[in-house]
Amino acid sequence: MHLSTLAADLVLMLAVAGVTSVIFKKIRQPLVLGYVFAGFLIGPVFSAAGMPTVGDMEGITIWAEIGIIFIMFAHGLEFSFHKLARAGHTPFVTALTKVCGLALLGFLAGRLLGWGLIDSLVLGGMLTMSSAAIIVKALEELNLRGREFTRIVAGALIVADVVGVFLMVFMTTYTQNKSGGELAVAIAQLMLYFALWMILGIFVIPSLLKRAKNLMNDETLLIVTLGVCFGMAFLFSQIGLSTALGAFIAGSILAGTIFSEKTEQLLKPVKDLFGAVFFIYVGMLVEPEILAAYAWPIILITLVTLFGKLVFSSLGVLLSGGKLHTAVTCGASLTQIGEVAFIIAALGRELGLTGDFLYPVIVSVSVITTFTTPYFIKYSDKIYQVIQIITPAKLLSKIDGQPDAGKTDREPYWKWFAKQYVADTLIKGIIAFGFLQLGIYFIGPFLEKVIPSFGGRALTAGFLLLLMSPFLATLLYQRGKNVSIKHKANRVPLLIAMTIRTCLTVAIILFTIVRFLGFSSSWVALPVVALLILISHNDWIMGHYLHLETRFLANFHERKIIDSTGSDIVYDPSHGWISERLWVGAYAVGEDCKDAGAALRDLKWRRDYHINIIKIASDKKQFNIPDAGHKLRAGDTVYLLGTKDKLDMFGAAAAKSKTWVQRQGEAVTLRDFIVSNGNDHGEYRLFCYSVLVEKGRRFEGKNIKSSKIGSDFNCNIIGVQRDNYHIIYPAHQFVLNPGDQIWLLGGYKMVGKLIMDDLIQTEENELTDALDGRR
Repeated sequence: MHLSTLAADLVLMLAVAGVTSVIFKKIRQPLVLGYVFAGFLIGPVFSAAGMPTVGDMEGITIWAEIGIIFIMFAHGLEFSFHKLARAGHTPFVTALTKVCGLALLGFLAGRLLGWGLIDSLVLGGMLTMSSAAIIVKALEELNLRGREFTRIVAGALIVADVVGVFLMVFMTTYTQNKSGGELAVAIAQLMLYFALWMILGIFVIPSLLKRAKNLMNDETLLIVTLGVCFGMAFLFSQIGLSTALGAFIAGSILAGTIFSEKTEQLLKPVKDLFGAVFFIYVGMLVEPEILAAYAWPIILITLVTLFGKLVFSSLGVLLSGGKLHTAVTCGASLTQIGEVAFIIAALGRELGLTGDFLYPVIVSVSVITTFTTPYFIKYSDKIYQVIQIITPAKLLSKIDGQPDAGKTDREPYWKWFAKQYVADTLIKGIIAFGFLQLGIYFIGPFLEKVIPSFGGRALTAGFLLLLMSPFLATLLYQRGKNVSIKHKANRVPLLIAMTIRTCLTVAIILFTIVRFLGFSSSWVALPVVALLILISHNDWIMGHYLHLETRFLANFHERKIIDSTGSDIVYDPSHGWISERLWVGAYAVGEDCKDAGAALRDLKWRRDYHINIIKIASDKKQFNIPDAGHKLRAGDTVYLLGTKDKLDMFGAAAAKSKTWVQRQGEAVTLRDFIVSNGNDHGEYRLFCYSVLVEKGRRFEGKNIKSSKIGSDFNCNIIGVQRDNYHIIYPAHQFVLNPGDQIWLLGGYKMVGKLIMDDLIQTEENELTDALDGRR
């Protein structure tokens, strides 16, 4: 039986690569260069000399593409959106600086070589691309993976890939003679699809894996995760994005689950095999006659790539507030042309936009920079030392003495504002876009077949609006608007944000109605908006929406939560997560305080600042968990409970007012507050305990409001723990599920009622002490 050509090629590739990899390892050179050299030896160059060479180049190209997918998937498994968030804005500034600088240098280099306008523009676009596959392999060889600078590099690569997609869309649209508006719509649609699949992936994939957790042995886990990888790669290719980017996003989603480390271990042999095939394929692309024919363009473009990327990538890190050493290391890591540039060059040739010479030139430059990348990374410290020597001491001190990137002088509220409003608006807008696509391409055509004409379209519009209603209703809900309006500096940005959210909601409703019912029915938008406002106050609908939101956030934060809390849920009442996440601040009510004499219900501090009054102390008495009718009096000390940033926000507002409560000392964690007040008489002590929601018992299926936990047990519900995900101060519409852990804060009355209802055990020393103290 004879081996097929492709199988014989694989035997030859691995045999030669095995020899060259051992030699390169012996001489202490990166393995990736050994693979590239092996590809050069068995490529078309030596076929005329009678040396064995590959026979099915088309098949090997497909294997190389699979290699890129595996490399990017493995890279994604080590990356997470939390790491990108911790890197702050640095990756984006770095990528944009590099893209702008290299695009300009590439364009100027093309014009210097006498190339046409389009050839020069496409060259500039290609030079902005870097190769994640090459960088990952080089970092792995040098044992640098997981270092702090790799977060910046990973983020910059994502942004550069997106720019590459823009360039491909531009090239395709340009050949079709479309307008600038049509080009913008095409790019926006691609980005929306990208974000939509990412959101759906985070919502669906971890949930399915958790449900099948007990069925996941090594073999099943490997097959399932590879299915996710190639499925996401296929979906991204269908919407016009690269398969490599799809594989990376799949890995990033799985990186946030509890299966990431095991998946990475199982994937490593497969990734190493196909990764080697990819780099052998790169070596096969080397054509000495092309190098000779276009020697000057190749040399010039190689120098522009190496030094241009080193300079502009480093500059981007510095502009975002990074240190010089980090900047140089990031710049050295990005000094190559990536495989996305191959796709752009091939597309340009296929569309007739660029000359035939551009593809072999860019491939040659890519191969050369593949060789140089490991050396640039390896000797980045020496490059840094040289730059350090030639840089004036005053400038060097200024660069390394600047504050860390991402730090600003804005008040804490703006950090909360940006996260809550911007992220929330984008996610809900993208979800609405997904529902509209579902309606236009699937639901609408199906219903119009069942119910022809206007009836089918009306049913489609109504069904879509019903599906989108919880998301649109929460877009109209403007959390935090009252606290912002109190401060003049916040009013204009807040009003702009509120207007954008409201306009977005109305635009989505109008588009849905006009798309399916026509302009004559646009008046329907008014009652729909009114209905959404009613829905936003409906506990049942909002409760189910909060369930979906909690599930999404639990999936998104799963790995981070497991890493920080361990695999077991912490139930200890004095050492639980809640007592460290919440802080207590003390404030004095002065004689001139404008709130003296006001009932707590009139203060609206929880609504405005997301904080609660847990204790009021006067000269004569203390009140734990005071009710809404309790009135503040001059001389009282008010103890407020909230997260650190919310207390800081309240404190900043109080400090600006001479007629408000005044801070007394620094805030402490809830745990420290309880411990420091442990010697109080039982009547005045506070306790923090958790109650498990059990299947078939009193709290299951009820929301916070209807469960009446606060009123029945004289306590505050300060948190809920679901599947290791922590929710601070859940909304009153939040529906309790079996397995939820409810965290309560209260005094001896709460303790006694919890014991009587058999919700906590009596053997805890703190409970016994509390009850004995009361007696």
